Amino acid sequence: MKTVHAAWTDTVLVCKKCSKKLDGGFGPKGKTPLAKALRQELAVRKGRKGELGIIEVKCLGICPRNAVTVVTGKAPGDWALVANGAPISDVVRDLGLRSTTPSAGSEGEA
Repeated sequence: MKTVHAAWTDTVLVCKKCSKKLDGGFGPKGKTPLAKALRQELAVRKGRKGELGIIEVKCLGICPRNAVTVVTGKAPGDWALVANGAPISDVVRDLGLRSTTPSAGSEGEA
């Protein structure tokens, strides 16, 4: 078996079926899918070279009304139901994700 290295520190699985049902539902205009909004908020590059893997997967089987099911690699036993229109900064905080942008870690520094 061959292996391929990825720079990921965490993985986020986002239900594509839930996102499609909401017709986006996130971002300033409420039309951005959750996975795309998370990538933008966290400044994550697509593919294995990014620090975080945000992957849209087929149905996870929960199918909540007006929400998207999300699973993180750090807490695979705790599935999150992200409400339609939830502020992305709150979603990032609640999922325990961290931004890969340099300015995000400068809070509280003097």
